[in-house]
Amino acid sequence: MRKILWLTAAVTAFAAGSPAQAQDVTLKVHHFLPAVAPAQKDFIQPWTERVTKASGGKIKFQIYPSMQLGGGPPGLYDQARDGVADIVWTLPGYTAGRFPLVEVFELPFMTGTATATAPAVQEFADKYLKDEYKEVHPLVFHCHAPGLFHVKNKPIIYFSDLQGLKIRAPTRTINDALKALGAAPVGMPVPQLPQALSTGVVDGAVIPFEVAGPLKIQELVKYHSIVPNFYTAVFIFAMNKAKYDGLPADLKKVLDANSGLELAKELGKVWDNAEKPGLEAAQKAGNRFNTMSGSELDRARTAVQPVYDNWIKTANDKGQDGKKLLDEARSLIAKYGK
Repeated sequence: MRKILWLTAAVTAFAAGSPAQAQDVTLKVHHFLPAVAPAQKDFIQPWTERVTKASGGKIKFQIYPSMQLGGGPPGLYDQARDGVADIVWTLPGYTAGRFPLVEVFELPFMTGTATATAPAVQEFADKYLKDEYKEVHPLVFHCHAPGLFHVKNKPIIYFSDLQGLKIRAPTRTINDALKALGAAPVGMPVPQLPQALSTGVVDGAVIPFEVAGPLKIQELVKYHSIVPNFYTAVFIFAMNKAKYDGLPADLKKVLDANSGLELAKELGKVWDNAEKPGLEAAQKAGNRFNTMSGSELDRARTAVQPVYDNWIKTANDKGQDGKKLLDEARSLIAKYGK
């Protein structure tokens, strides 16, 4: 009888798995770009491999690019919150007005390189944004390299060249900036851009070369116009809070060691380096390049001042000192740009 009971207990234990096996976890990672884009190729894929190795194989991942789990890019944050996905990579700005404080880094002419701005965003988030993102567990904040204008039929050389142009914009602040410059902004997630250009819904777009290449934007436009440091967009790599909280301490430690400021520094360099292939593709296509400069650039900077004023008011209305936050964001970009 004792032998039978022992065997039954052994079979039950085997079926349940060993303590080490019980800690294993597979996390679903969801994002909106193709698998060939730098977001997955140069960040998400190598990051998951690094975490899996550091965890001794206890943390595994399944990556779903191009919204393969369903929904649209603006819904990704809520998918992380609700557990539809365990981890998402998305833009807070895809839900306009929901996360107003982080928009300080998306103000026109605010940014420097991604190498300088990404860690600035992360340090700012650690200090000021915990309440704004309390529904999820943020793993890292970062941004892309300064975006530029990609236009079908004319270059943007003079301030007046923007008048009336329908330009795809990624976020509320850049919508406002484009309006201030006389353009007609059209907000949309970036995966919709190729069709919008093809069908004439927009005349051009502001995006970095990093995403222009995978979407083959160089085949749909003729001109690439740099308005120096015109904008960046902030990204969040966020995890379902309950999923993170439910992990054993050793696996939390692995994720924590591969999150935060050091990862943001790494991603800043990744996104700056990711500009080169898209730039080379546009050059190979025979497209034309130009840079706005001098008095025209000064006029553009002056024209967007109301966008700053509006953001400061929004922050003040949230109970924050908008001017102080703006000054600190600038200071952080300068700190990491040295």
